[in-house]
Amino acid sequence: MAGTVGTPGTPRVLRAMNDRAALDLLLEHGPLSRTRIGKLTGLSKPTASQLLARLEAAGLVLAGGTTEGRPGPGARLYEVNPAAGYAAGLDVTADRLLAAVADLTGRTVGRYELPVPPRRAAVPVVRQVTDALDGAAEAAGLSLDDVRRLVVGTPGAFDPNTGRLRYAAHLPGWHTPSLLDDLAAALPMPVEYENDVNLVALAEQRLGAARGHEDFVLLWNQQGLGAALVLGGRLHRGWTGGAGEVGFLPVPGAPLVRQVARTGSGGFQELAGSQAVSRLARDLGIAPVPSGPPPEAAALLARAAGAGADEPHRRLLDAYATRLATGLASLVSVLDPELVVLSGTSLTSGGEVLRDLVRDELAELAASRPRLVLGSVTEHPVLRGALESALAATRDEVFDTSR
Repeated sequence: MAGTVGTPGTPRVLRAMNDRAALDLLLEHGPLSRTRIGKLTGLSKPTASQLLARLEAAGLVLAGGTTEGRPGPGARLYEVNPAAGYAAGLDVTADRLLAAVADLTGRTVGRYELPVPPRRAAVPVVRQVTDALDGAAEAAGLSLDDVRRLVVGTPGAFDPNTGRLRYAAHLPGWHTPSLLDDLAAALPMPVEYENDVNLVALAEQRLGAARGHEDFVLLWNQQGLGAALVLGGRLHRGWTGGAGEVGFLPVPGAPLVRQVARTGSGGFQELAGSQAVSRLARDLGIAPVPSGPPPEAAALLARAAGAGADEPHRRLLDAYATRLATGLASLVSVLDPELVVLSGTSLTSGGEVLRDLVRDELAELAASRPRLVLGSVTEHPVLRGALESALAATRDEVFDTSR
């Protein structure tokens, strides 16, 4: 029957497996010759030629330039057709929606930022989402009908049991019971939703500091304090999607916060969130002390990282490292991860100096000894993770030649 997936082990399925292996190699290495693809896949030259002809006819690969620098005529080079599929990502905060469209190779071809209006002039969330995506698609020279998959990253998480957004009371309009159904009706492509910090971890696992690691924790500190837990190579989301909401963690050194669902904060957030940096600076007599959003905290920490050991700014960094390690010790004691990635501007701005201070404090507080590294995906990491997630699903669909 047409469209039926072949039986495992049949020539049809084996061809599809070879097709996918070749396409993945082209994504990883860029343009390759027929001979090189044959060597990397273990296929004979005739079989590799048939494979490339099949993929070219299907519109999945393009024949481009030729090899240079060797005697004789150059070999034809093949590459993935970037226009064979497009995917989109959306990074949602209380202040703006940032949308992007990527082609099948992962290159971002369109981006659009939509400021979120104040509550008094609120635009419905469905309209915000469609406007942001329309802007990104237009910037790419596409329409939304050209986009095969969308992944939306938000603070908190949509409870898989109820469909309601939890742990993100500061996102106005995103708590409507019918929101997911309304978005599904308004958008022409399948949509998936993921916690923003989980998407940062995905970006680091695919592209950054956590590549090749199956067990790691990512600690994020920017607008809020959170974590992502990757166990056995997979994200651990928890029963309600709330795994990693470490800002609510009760910790020594902070008052016990009750009714955290109402306050939207908790002990670790109060102790080591971005807002704690300004309070620490004032306590140490640093003046003037900027107040406000995370960029001000990041500026203080960046200055502290370059200060001398006896300067108030360096004492600020020492005190902040102790606070971070206090909460992190609970995570590593329970999970025993191979790696801890520090991400978000309120962590990365302190650089290796802050990283080393946290590592040394953590060694005193926890028996586990994970390696601590700074996140390396620093440009819109939530959006990059959303695109990587959407691209993975899109490639699975587009590259499946067994149907």
